[in-house]
Parts: sequence; C-alpha cells; structure tokens
Amino acid sequence: MSAHAGDHAGSGTGTDIEVRPVAEAEFEDWGRANAVGFLTAAQATDADVALRRSQTDLARTKGAFDAGRCVATYRSFAQQLTVPGGGFVTANAVTSVTVSPTHRRRGLLGRMIRADLAEAKERGEAVATLIAAEYPIYGRYGFGHATSTAEWEIDVHRTGLGKRWSGPDCGGRIDLVDPADVRKAGPELHERFRAGQPGATDRSAGWWERQTGLVQYSYDPYKAAFFAVYRASEAAGGQFEGLVKYRADDTWGDAKQPLNTVQVHDLIATTPEAERALWHYLCSIDWVAKVRTGYRAPDDLLPDLLPDPRAARPVTWADWLWVRVLDVVRALEARTYERAGTVVLEVEDRLGPAGGRFRLEVSATGAAQCVPTSDAADLTLDVRELGALYLGGRSAVRLAALGQVHEEHTGAAARVDALFLAPRSPWCPDVF
Repeated sequence: MSAHAGDHAGSGTGTDIEVRPVAEAEFEDWGRANAVGFLTAAQATDADVALRRSQTDLARTKGAFDAGRCVATYRSFAQQLTVPGGGFVTANAVTSVTVSPTHRRRGLLGRMIRADLAEAKERGEAVATLIAAEYPIYGRYGFGHATSTAEWEIDVHRTGLGKRWSGPDCGGRIDLVDPADVRKAGPELHERFRAGQPGATDRSAGWWERQTGLVQYSYDPYKAAFFAVYRASEAAGGQFEGLVKYRADDTWGDAKQPLNTVQVHDLIATTPEAERALWHYLCSIDWVAKVRTGYRAPDDLLPDLLPDPRAARPVTWADWLWVRVLDVVRALEARTYERAGTVVLEVEDRLGPAGGRFRLEVSATGAAQCVPTSDAADLTLDVRELGALYLGGRSAVRLAALGQVHEEHTGAAARVDALFLAPRSPWCPDVF
C-alpha cells in the first residue's frame, strides 16, 4: 500500500538526495524509514526486519538517501491480475511507498516511480497496480481508479433469517477449520475464485502465513480468528467452495444481553450457493447482533441474499485498486470484451511508455487485436483514464460528462462502454 507521499517540488528540489536501489546493508534503515512513513513504529525489531527482507526483492526496492540516511521508500513486485474474460496479466505491483515528513515536496516519489515504471515496461509487464492511501497523488503518474470497494453492516435481527437456521438449504455443509487447514487448502480455492473475478490478484505463500498467524510483525500482532468453509454435498470432505475468516468482539448490553459484532476479514466463494450459505451462517451465530462485512465489491450479492436487504446498511464506499497501463497493445489484447466492434483510441501519456494512437478491433468471440494506427481517433484520453476503464468497472460516458475523456466523434464514449463495460463490477479483495 502507498502511504502519504507528498511529492510536489517545494522550496528544495531534492537534487542533492540520492535515489537508487537499496543495498543489503541498507535494508534495516530502509525498513525504519518505511515504518516512519506508515506511522507503525519508530524502530523495527530484528525479527520485523528479517521477515520483511524475506518478502522483498532488493532489485525492485528503491530508497532516497540524504547524507546516507533513508528518507523515502518504494518497492514493487510481480503480481498476477485477473482481467475480464478470465485471463491474467503480469502487473508491476507498487507498495511500501513513503516519504518521511521531513523530506516531503522535493520530488522524491516522482524520481522513484518514474524509474520503476520504466523498468517494469522494460521487463514486459503490461500494467502497474497499487492501492492508494490518498486519492490525488497517483493520477499524476498515469494511474487510474479502476475498482471500488464497499462495506455493509448487517443488523442480524432485521434480516428475516431468524435464529433457527440449521445449515445451508442447498444440501452443502459448513465446517469450522483450523489455520493449518486454511494454509493447505485455501490457496487452491483462491486460484479458482480469482480466475472468475476481474480485479483479483494472486496471493503468495507469505500472505497465507500472515493471515493465519504463522508469522507476524511486532507492530501488527496476530489476533486469533475463526475460519469456516463451505463444501457442496457431493464434495463433502473434499475441496472448499467458500471460505470466511472472521472475529467477534465481546459486547453486552443491559441485563446481560449479548450484543456482539462479527467482523469479516475475508470471504471468497466460487459459487453463489457458497456465498449465500456463508453469509447466512454468519448471521445465525448465537450472541451476534451485527455483522460487518469487510470490504466487498460495490455490486456484491450480499444485501439481496437476505430476506430483508435493508438489514444490510452501507457504511463504506471508496476507490480501491488503481491501474496504470504500460503497454497498450498487450494490456488490451489480454482481456475480452462484451461484443464485436472497433474503436480508435488516442492515448496521451506524459511519462511516455503508453502514449500513441491504437486501433482496437474486437471479434464476435470477444477476443481483440490492438495495433498502432494512423486512423482518425474516436476517443482521446489520458493513460490515467485508460487504466480506469481497463477492468470494465468505469464508464467512458460518465468520464466524458466529467470532461476527463474527449469524444472526437459523437457517440464514441458509448461505443467504448459497449466494448469495455463488464457485467459485474471488478473487485480486488486484497490490500498490498
């Protein structure tokens, strides 16, 4: 994730500060600067440094050094991003971005991110991704808001489910499992889930270890959680079709009335039946008055999985995954589209890697061919807006109304939407 990283050049230009890859001997200092930027700790423990080092590729880790001291941090890693149609592209995932409060507004982020994006393009990565802690920063570097996230709070007593729910009505079963079971079977479930969810990303072995408490940072100690899985009847004892991780507080009202809230930390499912069963299970747990859903897709099925959808009150809506296209041809050919058609896009990119005019031609099967062209453009847009449209969750017609894309021919934005928009919202369940 990217922390506050003020980057507009202020009174000092930062040209006397060295921006470069981090050497092994400098990694502890880099980790300290990263902790300062994220306000997690003034000093990292030796165990924290060792854990972070095990998950870091130094060749993709940058720092800004002032008189030998690290004052800004940045790293990237290879990521698999699901695109519409079930294909994957290799993304340059950006994370650990900080500028120390003593060195803001000196252009340090700009120097790090430009170098990294150039290297990513050279490696052949089609897009870059990040999750921004602050909205205004990354559009300047060509990233577009591509997916959003939402959260609901469920008033269990209003759902209409009652407390006599005794299990899924579709013949499946739900079981509580141990963290070790999740580490063993969870990755395979997630691979099946993400293949059908545009915007989802792969999860490393380290992700599963942290989420199940096998490893932890001192500033973010693991708290015990419950894990429940759903299996269809014919697969009872076999593979998972759904998984939820949740915790509960310990809240009591007057006259010792239990008013606990369940907080969902992860819920993935490969079928609507599994999704329904897990939400109904959570709403049936004794002593629970409310369920916080955690971050979900904006068009999540959840409210309508309840007899009374009003029991689920929206509490959060925000931007989430940002996408930066690096190679227009490879990126646009990696996904499929909703119908046949042709459109010519004039892509403006002040940093350079993705600029040009491109003809996108989609066949009746939804497969596409994208080539540079000298044909007249139908739609002119910044690479930032191309990233926003890429996963099918944003509307070119809406962006045109906002003045963020320009129609060279009337109706061009609608034609782009007819190709790009996906039937369901793209969704990234994870933070990185």
